[in-house]
Amino acid sequence: MKQTLTLLFLTIILVCGCKENDMETVEYVDLEKFMGDWYVIAIIPNFIEKEAYNGIESYSRGEADKINITYTFYKKNGEKKVMHPKAKVYDTQSNAEWRVQFIWPIKFPYLVVDLADDYRYTAVGVPNKKYVWIMSRTPQMTEKDYNTVLENLTEIGYDIEKIEKMKQIWE
Repeated sequence: MKQTLTLLFLTIILVCGCKENDMETVEYVDLEKFMGDWYVIAIIPNFIEKEAYNGIESYSRGEADKINITYTFYKKNGEKKVMHPKAKVYDTQSNAEWRVQFIWPIKFPYLVVDLADDYRYTAVGVPNKKYVWIMSRTPQMTEKDYNTVLENLTEIGYDIEKIEKMKQIWE
C-alpha cells in the first residue's frame, strides 16, 4: 500500500508538471544500444529521490515498441526502493520520446535530450524542465562529460542550479 501511494504521488507530480512537448530531443536513439544499466549521476530530484544514492535505471526491450524499466535506488536510511514503470516509444522516428507509466492510465513524456555518440552518458528530461536525470554507463562520470551535459541542459532551458549529484557508493 505504501509503495502504491508513493507511486501515485510521483505520478501526480510528474504529470501535473508536464506540458506539451516543445523541447528538442536528440535526433535518434538506437534502442538496442540504449538498453541496459545506467547509473544516475545527477538529478533534479522529486520528493521520493531526495537524499537517494546508488540509483540505477535499467532498460530492456519489451514487445514491439515497449520498454521495461527498473529504477533502483537507496534512501538515506538504507532502505532499497525498486520501481517498475512501463514505457512505450512515442516518437518511433527518433526513438527519443517515450511515454512512461507508473500507474494506469497516467503516462508522462520522457525525453532523451542528450546522448553521447558512444552511449556512455545520457540525459533524460520532461517538457516542463522540472526534472532531469543525468546518467552514465559507469558509476562515475568524467568532469568533462558532466560539464558538457550541463552546458547542453542550459542551452535547452534547464536551471542547472537545481541539479544535484546522486552519490554512487559501490564497494
